[in-house]
Amino acid sequence: MDMHDICKLVQSTETKLVLATAVYVEGHAYRKQGVSMLFAEQGLMYGSISPGCIETDLSLHAEHVMSTGLPQKIVYDMRPDDDLSWGENMGCGGLLHILLEPVDAALKQILLEMGGLLDRGIQVDLRRTCSGEVGGIRDYSVQCIPHMNSEPSKSRAKITSYLSPAAQEWHSGAWLYSHTYTPKPRLIVIGAGNDTIPVVRMALASGFRVVVADWREALVTAERFPGAELLVGFPNDIYPRLKVSSQDYILLISHHYPHERTFLELLSAADTDTNINMSYAYLGILGSRTRTSKLIEGLPALPRLHAPVGLAIGSEGPEEIAIAIAAELISVKRGQQWGAGKEEKADAEGRNHSGCRKQSANG
Repeated sequence: MDMHDICKLVQSTETKLVLATAVYVEGHAYRKQGVSMLFAEQGLMYGSISPGCIETDLSLHAEHVMSTGLPQKIVYDMRPDDDLSWGENMGCGGLLHILLEPVDAALKQILLEMGGLLDRGIQVDLRRTCSGEVGGIRDYSVQCIPHMNSEPSKSRAKITSYLSPAAQEWHSGAWLYSHTYTPKPRLIVIGAGNDTIPVVRMALASGFRVVVADWREALVTAERFPGAELLVGFPNDIYPRLKVSSQDYILLISHHYPHERTFLELLSAADTDTNINMSYAYLGILGSRTRTSKLIEGLPALPRLHAPVGLAIGSEGPEEIAIAIAAELISVKRGQQWGAGKEEKADAEGRNHSGCRKQSANG
């Protein structure tokens, strides 16, 4: 669960909530600084900060915060020298400072605003001015951080501040905690066949916002793709509605040569028009190298093309192929150079396919 999910959960939940955030991390730790989770009434938890090492103890502190309405900062020192003080060798490691905050009216308003901005694909920076003595929150603010090629309306920085009820706890020694949250990358899947179902399921679980598009209305249903956005239409109809951006991931798995060719023509034309060669972050095509070479023949070079799609793990069948595809999506999202040094194949016009390999998820 990331901050985008937390914002949506806050929007749909009426019960009392406590937001837990790792505001400082040192050494080896399960998750990075800035990660958050939610605690609710009746001991309910949403998300995690550790692999289970601290959540039970943290929930007890969250109950106190929930009852008092005042924030609290908890320190967990699980570095090797102190590990045995927990009564067992937990092996998690790291020093963690966790800020627990009641989701009061001020914080809820900030999270709702953040959720709306993240839904629109806008990166945001959440800032807290905090008391150094008791961890009281003086105020919150959220600021938009535009991407390099954002629309002009999205590029104007906007700061909204809210005073927290805990402001009366303000003391000297104040500190500012700021963290930047990035919207979930959008994965556009062209094709709604049965082999798309596990791909969408794993992409959603991997932190992608997924759009499934197909011209066959009977296949594009919420029952088949729960949690995904759905579009029905032929490529010429859906492409203008998608408004493809430089942050988008695109996956062609319709098994329909003419429609995929049409979509690629539209995509390459838009990329040429922008003159910045950055109209999407990832393009994956399911199928053999031979099929892909024919599919892109005569088109301008397609940057960030992964074909055949998926990491080369020897996968067979829809589920394993979906795992290979999800692994490649995560690898690209995290900026990992998986398989550096692999053999790269050039297409008929001498262009490298960045994802080509001797063995892949589909050939």
